[in-house]
Amino acid sequence: MTFSLYDASVPMIVRGLNVLAGLIDKAAASGLDEESLMQGRLAPDMLPFVSQVRIATDLAKGAVARLADVEPMVLADDETTLAQLRARIVRTIAYVESVGPAQFAGAETRAVQLKFPGMELNFEGAGYLTSFALPNFYFHVTTVYALLRHAGVALGKRDYMGQLALA
Repeated sequence: MTFSLYDASVPMIVRGLNVLAGLIDKAAASGLDEESLMQGRLAPDMLPFVSQVRIATDLAKGAVARLADVEPMVLADDETTLAQLRARIVRTIAYVESVGPAQFAGAETRAVQLKFPGMELNFEGAGYLTSFALPNFYFHVTTVYALLRHAGVALGKRDYMGQLALA
């Protein structure tokens, strides 16, 4: 059995998004002030919690779209509540799961170009996934975990690890 770029991306991203949804659920059940959670930061120069969730979902849907060479789903970035963030995650999971293995044909060498102010990054698909998309995705999921933990939400490593693939 071969291990494809689909196998390295879609299941991992869905797992991470499910972890993110679980973190949101724990935050919602915590009884802590929702507005404070939404605007929480670990340092003054970092983006707030709400942005960390948005970026994680943007990375997820963007990675799959770029690797499968399909149109990315567009989200409005207008969430103001934990429930709205959770709905965003659920929509992102549905989008990611809608892209099948066949659409990843040639993804390993597919050209991926990212443009940022004053910078352009050019990758082949495999390098994009392993050196940019997944590390950034997990950075933002981890940051959400850290922000919630710092705010007092009762979380542990098991909440971050999510469902393990034991078989």
